[in-house]
Amino acid sequence: MLVGTVFRAGNWLDGVITTKITIDGNDATDSLIEMVNKSRHQDQLGVMMLDGITFGGFNVVDIKKVFQETGVPVIVIMRRYPDLSRIKKALKNFHDWEERWKHILEAGEIYKIDKIHNQESIYMQTSGISKEDAQKIVILSTTRSAIPEPIRAAHIIAAGVITGESKGNA
Repeated sequence: MLVGTVFRAGNWLDGVITTKITIDGNDATDSLIEMVNKSRHQDQLGVMMLDGITFGGFNVVDIKKVFQETGVPVIVIMRRYPDLSRIKKALKNFHDWEERWKHILEAGEIYKIDKIHNQESIYMQTSGISKEDAQKIVILSTTRSAIPEPIRAAHIIAAGVITGESKGNA
């Protein structure tokens, strides 16, 4: 299950949306597109933040396609700079590894966002939005940890739904 939260600037939760994906599958991109395009919140979405570019193991998201088919800019957030050589090596276990690897490469440059509110630095990739605008949005929506509040809240909600109780740390 993927959980999305709809926030106003990281301070006000307006909604929760969900979709399902296959572990190590190749349906994350289409599932995200469908989730956004069918949501009653679609008109108010200014940006979509993803916690990394892969979900459910190595179900890789094509962020350019998500932006093209939803019209919603995408910001991928990462706690650490990804070890691309390890990722590529792991992807080679899949028959369609080249397609998955292509989506990772086409996601574009990885930018560092220096410490926000004295938290550790994080990294991002973008589609449909400038680096500068994305960084402003990330800083605006980061209120309680190094991770933007929409992602942090989605983690807490997902953990509570999946395990019956969240730990409160995302």
